[in-house]
Amino acid sequence: MWCDWSSLPLLVLVWELSVVRVETAPCQTCHKLTDSFIKGLEVTSSKNFGGGNTAWEEEKLAKYARSETRLLEIVESACEKTDFECNQLLEQIEDQVETWWFHRQQEAPDLFDWLCIEELRLCCPPGRYGPQCKECLSGPGGVCGGLGRCEGEGTRLGDGGCVCDPGYSGQLCQNCGDGYYREKSSNHSTAACAACYHSCNKCLGPQDYKCLNCKPGWILHDNKCIDTDECGTELARCPTNTYCHNTDGSYECRGCDQACVGCMGSGPARCKKCARGYRLRGSKCIDIDECSERAIACPGLNEACTNEEGSFHCDCAQGFIRRDSICVENKLPTGPEKGLFDDMTEDEVLVLQQMFFGVVICALATLAAKGDMVFTAIFIGGVAAMAGYWFTEKGDYMLDGFLKGR
Repeated sequence: MWCDWSSLPLLVLVWELSVVRVETAPCQTCHKLTDSFIKGLEVTSSKNFGGGNTAWEEEKLAKYARSETRLLEIVESACEKTDFECNQLLEQIEDQVETWWFHRQQEAPDLFDWLCIEELRLCCPPGRYGPQCKECLSGPGGVCGGLGRCEGEGTRLGDGGCVCDPGYSGQLCQNCGDGYYREKSSNHSTAACAACYHSCNKCLGPQDYKCLNCKPGWILHDNKCIDTDECGTELARCPTNTYCHNTDGSYECRGCDQACVGCMGSGPARCKKCARGYRLRGSKCIDIDECSERAIACPGLNEACTNEEGSFHCDCAQGFIRRDSICVENKLPTGPEKGLFDDMTEDEVLVLQQMFFGVVICALATLAAKGDMVFTAIFIGGVAAMAGYWFTEKGDYMLDGFLKGR
């Protein structure tokens, strides 16, 4: 048994998830598994247990060829880890694989035939189908005359009926299907079927004038298939507010313009009746501008009218917002508040700075007069700074401006 394989945890997990019996596993999975097993045989064909001399290697190689070690190596790589169906089947058939490996290889060298067809009964030989592997219908060219496939061939499923290739029909796919004709053959073999002109259901050749019967939506006239205009007859059935548009061999229903209630074609000039919000002018249904035609289109206080296609809507006028269905003045600030000095000119700011500096100098002078040496030193420094400022160009500019009354 395979209980000591390194892949046992994965196989146990697969077995726990499985609720499908071996008998229902698809033939395709079994075929893929046996193909992978045969590739494993090829990969390990030159391996052995290892050794030092030729005689010893030959002896060990012979033992390795039928060993459980080699079997484990092949089985561990037989399925991709993500292939659930393959791992599920492999878990379920370990006994059969061991039986074939140790006891049946010589008499049944084809693993697929022995395992998938005879033992598991998941597949059938080529040309057979169904639970009993019945023979598929065959003709001169083989299964389904060589012009189709047998439904369920190679599996235990299907009914064995012929699914014909395009252009062919009949129990054995020997007839030409609808829309095809039999080409002329230059020898005694059966000629192939070729396509008729696209509107012909039966024909004598590929030309449009060799039609014998037409496809639905066409009518035969002088061996040609002419398109039937369903829109010009009562054949078309289009729902309300759509119109009929003829196409080759058929028709389609397209929606009317939004200006119409019922129509005979596309656009606002083909309306049967104008929709609400539109008025007939000449031959067209045009939008009514309710905002200009109505005396009071928007009766609410502080409302403005906006026209749109087929209608209009009322919005609050500029500077107003809607609250409780009423437009009220928007009193929220529209921008950041101005600072205390935002409206002052540069000259006014300079004068204000000088006044503040003067106040500070006066305060220091008062303290210095009381004999405080610290404040006396600060006062002298401040006076010197003030004098230096007034002797600068900016000081001259401020003095000149003061004298001129600026």
